[in-house]
Amino acid sequence: MTQSKAHFEFKDIHVEVEGKEVVKGVSLTINHGEIHAIMGPNGSGKSSLSNALMGHPNYTITSGEARLDGKNLLEMSADERSRAGLFLAFQYPLAIPGVTVANFLRAALKSHRGKDADMSDFRKLLKAEMSDLSVDPSFATRYLNDGFSGGEKKRVEILQMSMLKPKMALLDETDSGLDIDALKTVADGINRYHNDQNAILLVTHYQRLLNYVKPDFVHVMMNGQFAKSGGPELALKLEESGYDWVEKEVLQKAEV
Repeated sequence: MTQSKAHFEFKDIHVEVEGKEVVKGVSLTINHGEIHAIMGPNGSGKSSLSNALMGHPNYTITSGEARLDGKNLLEMSADERSRAGLFLAFQYPLAIPGVTVANFLRAALKSHRGKDADMSDFRKLLKAEMSDLSVDPSFATRYLNDGFSGGEKKRVEILQMSMLKPKMALLDETDSGLDIDALKTVADGINRYHNDQNAILLVTHYQRLLNYVKPDFVHVMMNGQFAKSGGPELALKLEESGYDWVEKEVLQKAEV
């Protein structure tokens, strides 16, 4: 991949899970300030792509390149990618009994700032971010995601993003399992985080999150590849008509 001014870009990414290729050569360029959304049916490779880019050990990138502000992410471990500014909000956040939310966030922030970091502002920052995201202050002393509802888990993930302020956020089905009130709160947190110095890649099945977090570009993923790209109007058409028409377009092009 030639060097460019793109904020985040990946080229011809192939991903395998347990020896099976699930992402089959996808490329995307995301500039500062942009919001991109990847939509597609179950099993299309959306979550596999985001997990692989973050460095999840169960997802192997067999070929391709990925860069954040010119830095080669594929030469980095998952924690190094995080410190470089990449963030992944999981579709199914894990519970970690024995580790409180406050201790987890403090450790994450200190890791990002460096071992000699001044953490004197941590409590004030945590309190302010929890208030903005409507997270009950008592959650600071609860074990991370242990016994949390789906909405509570997603709010805590957005809380983590708000604390770390990454350069590039990969949000994997953040709207999954949320009622409308939780969805609005999470969307507000995403919009507060977003500015012209960072960027977001949303992975979602549904239009409803995109009613609150407005994408600049929408990409349809099918069978491990990007089948179609467009503006926010593409998400509205998918909501109305489903994915069959995209699949038909792909088949027609293949026959030509």
